[in-house]
Amino acid sequence: MIAVALIGFAGLASAETPQQTLSRFLDGVQTFEASFTQVQTDDRGHQEPASVGQMALSRPGRFRWEYQAPNKQLIVTDGSTLWLYDQDIKQVTVRSAAEGLQGTPAALLSQKKTLTDAFSVSEDGKDGDITKLKLVPKSKESDFKDVGLWLNAAGAPVRMIFRDQLGGSTDISFSAVKTNGRVSSKQFAFSPPRGVEVITQ
Repeated sequence: MIAVALIGFAGLASAETPQQTLSRFLDGVQTFEASFTQVQTDDRGHQEPASVGQMALSRPGRFRWEYQAPNKQLIVTDGSTLWLYDQDIKQVTVRSAAEGLQGTPAALLSQKKTLTDAFSVSEDGKDGDITKLKLVPKSKESDFKDVGLWLNAAGAPVRMIFRDQLGGSTDISFSAVKTNGRVSSKQFAFSPPRGVEVITQ
């Protein structure tokens, strides 16, 4: 479950192309911190209980995603190594970041090139100063059917929906958003706690 986001001028935003709107996120947001609520729905429309937590990113490539409820799980990468710590079963899985994040929401948020290289982008509506973009994979082998990305006037994400090829979806809403502030590098470092099982892949 890997899952798995400021202030501008509305007049300027309305004249932007979808690519320009997206570039405000890719080029203008270097650090991002937020609380999140995540809801997963399967291909039959069944929703799992919502997960909540905290996340942070610092470009390029550093990412922290911490589930606090209903289950405690931590996903951290320093850009080269990815740690997945499941506190309930006291297990840490270690992988390379490139392999572990491929095709995940984390990769889309933390990497600048991923969005423009892998997706075609179009505008899919506006709600006040919020612009919704629709990202469609260029590759037929993508895990995603499409991605909905809601950006505020300064380019920070406030919501994302990932729809997979089988008909399921992951809906993530962000709150208490902070952008381009100082984020400690300690948030992207991890040492397995004593006594947990460590699996290296």
